[in-house]
Formats: sequence, C-alpha cells, structure tokens
Amino acid sequence: MAAPGALGRESRIRSVGELTRVIKEALRGDPKLRNVWVEGEVGQVSISAAGHCYFTLKDERAQLRCMIFRDDRMTIPFEPQTGLRIVARGRIDVFEPQGHYQLYADSIQPAGFGDLALRFEALKAKLGAEGLFDTAHKRPLPAWPRIVGVATSIHGAVLHDVCKVLGRRWPLTRVVLAACQVQGPAAPASIVSALRRLARWTDPESGRRVDLVILARGGGSLEDLWSFNEEQVVRAVAGFPTPIIVGVGHETDVTLAEFAADVRAATPSVAAELAVPAMTEQAATVQALLRRLGDEMRRTLAGPKQALEAERRALESFRPAAVLAGERERIGLLLDRATRAAVTRAISDRARLDRAHDRLPLLVGGRLARARTGLGMSAGALATLSPFATLDRGYAIVRGPDGAIVRDASTQPPGAPLRVRLARGELDARVERVRDSDR
Repeated sequence: MAAPGALGRESRIRSVGELTRVIKEALRGDPKLRNVWVEGEVGQVSISAAGHCYFTLKDERAQLRCMIFRDDRMTIPFEPQTGLRIVARGRIDVFEPQGHYQLYADSIQPAGFGDLALRFEALKAKLGAEGLFDTAHKRPLPAWPRIVGVATSIHGAVLHDVCKVLGRRWPLTRVVLAACQVQGPAAPASIVSALRRLARWTDPESGRRVDLVILARGGGSLEDLWSFNEEQVVRAVAGFPTPIIVGVGHETDVTLAEFAADVRAATPSVAAELAVPAMTEQAATVQALLRRLGDEMRRTLAGPKQALEAERRALESFRPAAVLAGERERIGLLLDRATRAAVTRAISDRARLDRAHDRLPLLVGGRLARARTGLGMSAGALATLSPFATLDRGYAIVRGPDGAIVRDASTQPPGAPLRVRLARGELDARVERVRDSDR
C-alpha cells in the first residue's frame, strides 16, 4: 500500500485543462447526452453582442446553464423569458474556458406541451430525412393567378380576411372554396379531403384548374394547431400538384405543413398578399412600359423618317425618264423572279404541280397588277415632273438657232430665228426687239 499522500504507479498529476478535457470527452461519448430534453423555469436571460442567448433552467433541486447560438435563435419562434417554464432540447457539453457544463439548446417550447414537442421534432426529423422540406422542391408562384383555391373553415374570420385581401389586390381573381375542419380529431382527414377536391376541380366552361391554393387557419394553442402537424396533412401539402401557400396561426406559430408548402406565410392575410399581385403596382408597371414603348417607337421611326426625306430629295433630283426606266427594269426582274420561282417549285416537288398550276396565274396576275400599279404611279410622277406639263399652263419653251433653250433675251440679237414649243405644236418666230425685264 502506498503511503498516504504518495502517488500510485497509475496516478499522475493532471492540469486543470487536461482534466476538463477528460470530462468533456466523457460527456461527448455518452449518446444519451447528445439529444436531451429538459424542462425547467427560466432564470436570468442575457443576449451577447454576437447575438447568442444565455440563460439558466432551474427547479427546486438544481439549475442548468443553457445557451442558444445566434443562428439557432433565428429559426426558433419563441424566446426564453425569466420566470417562464419551458422545454429545451439540445446537447450537453463542457465550456472549457470556464470549466462548467451546459446545455447547447437548438429548440425550445413552452412547458406543458412536452409530449407534443417531442412528437413534432420526431416527425419533423422523419419527414425532413425523406426530403419533404427541401427547398429544391419549392415551386414559384404564378405571377397572375386567375383561379385561387382556398382550403379553410367557413366559420371565423380567416375566409373573410383572405377574400378581402384577394379582392383588394387583384379583383380579377376567382376564389374556389374547399371548406374543411381545421381543429379537432376529424380535422386532419377533412383538410386532406379539401386539398384533394381542389386538386380535382376544373372549371365547367373552360376546363381550367386552380392556379394555386391557400391553406389557412387562425391562431391558437399548440394543441389547436396540431392538425397541421399530422403526417397525412404534411404529405398532402408536399404532394399537391400546384403551388400551395400555407398560412397558419400567428407569425410565431410554426407547423410542419408550412415547412412542406411551397411558400410559408406568417398569417392567413399574408398568404393572400403573397398569392396575387397588387393592382396598383401592376398599373404603375403598365404605365412605365407604355412610356418606354412610346419612346422606343419615336426612336425607331426617326431613322426611317430621315431616310424617307433623303429619298424624297433624291427623287426630286432624278430625271423622270431614268425613274421610269428603273421601274420598268424592276418590274422585269420581278416577273423573271416569279417565273423562276414557279418553275423551280414545279420541278422540285411534283406533288405540288397541280396546286402550283392553279396558283401561278393568280401569282403572276397579282404581280402584274402590282407592276401595272407601280408603272401607273411612275407614269403619273413622270407626268407631274415633265416640263411639258408646265406648257399646259400657258408657258412655252424657246430654242435659239442652235437648238439650245433660250433663258436670257440678251443672248439673241434682233432678227435671230427662234422655235417656240407650245403645249400643242411649235411656232417659228424671229426676234424683233430685245427688252430688259425687271425680276
């Protein structure tokens, strides 16, 4: 036997840190301490600058240090308050710098519903493992739903609030109601039945289905809202064929049906807000688009308008005979192209020969008609631009002995022979006297 105070062969002096680490590893190695539920009264509560929550749980015999990390606090719809009895879930671990053990909580519930809280977390873990809550499965809501299905009770204010919001924001929306119980033993089956009716519903005239569905009920206790945590309801929401919004209770209430929905709404009224666009916002968007369209049209037309003006100026400088010749050449090219197209079409596809034979005269006739129209317009333009049109108004064209047009009287001496072209016929004349004219 070793002398009192002496160290045995298997004993050694440990540092405080080493011993704390041994205790920490022992606690971590116990699976019963990795996921524990504990109930007690909340003692002092403090929030650190980093956003972590520190508090104590106590009963008549002991107290337990607890903390909630900031990220976990963001997902917990309930804050611990001094004097309240709560049920907390988490893991036991050692905080080495201070040498004490504590509960690292990731979920808390008001006391009195411990069994329901355990059922909630167990079913949440089960369905989450199946992927029912994955964000990858969430579908976007339609931008302008025409038919909205609503599954809720016909009693209470929820239905009235939802319809009021839908009518105010988007009056074009049609509401299809599937009444159901939202509380009590029969509520889960009633909710599932209502969702199935909405999934099968079609408009008798158009055959159109609902564009999206709102599942809603008002606030209540955890027991009152429990129907929306039942597995059959959660699976019905997750498997609904069209996008679905679930708004149950108040903002702090959380149900598994909301996790399974495409969109979770804090309240039934918020669900209606999310379901349809705001008419005023859409009107403002349309006005902005109209202004942009007007600006774009003006910019688009500015170029062709300038080009048309340039063509007009160029046309004024063209000789009518050249314009007419160009039009004749273009008509000839069109006729050649039409003929080649008809022949090529007939050779490449024998099956269309009969139809081509019937259509060819119409095609050629149409093109000839358009060509004649163009020719007539060009002839009209030629007639308008022709100097001979001026002769009809009483003017004349005077040519000197060399055949050149006389524009200045002083260039022709007395006795010079002249040829005067009138609208109809010509005159031979001779210069008798030259006079200056005031311009």
